[in-house]
Amino acid sequence: MAKPVSHYICQSCGAQTSQFFGRCPSCGDWNSLIEQINSSSKSLRKLQLGTSALPGKGSKHSVPMSSLDEKPINRLKSGYLELDRVLGGGFVPGSIVLVGGDPGIGKSTLLLQSATAMALHKSVLYVSAEESAQQVKLRWERLKGTNSDLQLLAETDLDVVLEELQCLKPDVAIIDSIQALNDDSLSSAPGSVAQVRECSSALQRLAKKQETALVLVGHVTKEGLLAGPKVLEHLVDAVLTFEGDRFATHRLLRAVKNRYGATHELGVFEMQGAGLTEIGNPSELFIHSESASGVATIVACEGTRSLLVDLQALVSPTCYPSPRRTATGLETNRLLQILAVLEKHLTLPMSRSDCYLAVAGGLEVEEPAADLGVAAAIISSYRDLTIPPGTVFIGEIGLGGQLRPVGQIVQRLNEAMRLGFSRAVIPKSSGIHEMGSAIKLEVLEAGSLNEAIVLALGVN
Repeated sequence: MAKPVSHYICQSCGAQTSQFFGRCPSCGDWNSLIEQINSSSKSLRKLQLGTSALPGKGSKHSVPMSSLDEKPINRLKSGYLELDRVLGGGFVPGSIVLVGGDPGIGKSTLLLQSATAMALHKSVLYVSAEESAQQVKLRWERLKGTNSDLQLLAETDLDVVLEELQCLKPDVAIIDSIQALNDDSLSSAPGSVAQVRECSSALQRLAKKQETALVLVGHVTKEGLLAGPKVLEHLVDAVLTFEGDRFATHRLLRAVKNRYGATHELGVFEMQGAGLTEIGNPSELFIHSESASGVATIVACEGTRSLLVDLQALVSPTCYPSPRRTATGLETNRLLQILAVLEKHLTLPMSRSDCYLAVAGGLEVEEPAADLGVAAAIISSYRDLTIPPGTVFIGEIGLGGQLRPVGQIVQRLNEAMRLGFSRAVIPKSSGIHEMGSAIKLEVLEAGSLNEAIVLALGVN
């Protein structure tokens, strides 16, 4: 059979050409030409997958929504409580999960350990497209998976992988990685936009048909984004990112997208010699028991989980015409706004001081509920005061110096009580009085930033 002929389509203007150019000859955009496979090759793959290439003319395929029966979702447990939390309870049959992260962060280790645990009760296929079978076997033995019946396939050819999936029909299939798979019908190299799109689409059709939970490992670019076409993230049901410093021990698994659970859910792991272990109480990583000036504790919500985190601030007189502002783990623009509020409404000369802010443990805090804790840490460092032990700060700061209520306030206070904190500074009108005696810690309500600082530190 003759090899199918591909053509290239510009994603900006829609122009077609039979040859690849770095720059579109029609509109002049760079790197906008994408290879497209012709319809005959697509029909051939559909026939190989057991689907019809062309539906019958005049036939009806839609059904009324009310006629569909509710089908309960029986989730597949991954073997990790933290991974199940991020997924929303486990893998959903027929779903596609994309896991991305920096090289060497532990993606393959996490999925191989999870596959080993699931293979004790389910049929699991691990497809290694980057490493040989012997390399995977060495890591598998190091992770002490000798009692598991895990199926391994070291292959990069897409057709061979699809044939194995059709033959085995596993409950869970892991592809490590999607950028290493190769479709022979395309002339482009593995990892290109066309290859990733065609391979992921073919795997998705088969996984949906036989209700196999499919896990794809994806590479990331230098900017930290998932490599490949953006359609890959739209195609899958869940996108998980594995974060953390590769030279540190703890790792953060975060859900960026999840059709079957909460987004921005967080799971915490620790890398050890025998693999990854989950951390049931991650707040221990982000808070410290010693008291010092410039340290304030907040309660941050990541999905359905509340975490207590220490914020560290350092304020010192500047020797430069323009003071330095540096934030690690917090958006710099948010820090600049809080500094402006402190100077305007508390008359603190922050324009003559350098300010450095860091979130303990390398965690990224994005929600505005951390504003009050940021302001308290800055004032504590500026005045060289120590915040009373057992105090947490929850609240958003408005540009007028007022405190705004935040969501999930009861959940945050319950987490603070569980870890032994005794005082909480929160905004007024947070609805805390409706809880009655359920809150067992001293709650200090403030309507403005100045009032909150007086209650917490006893200074104006």
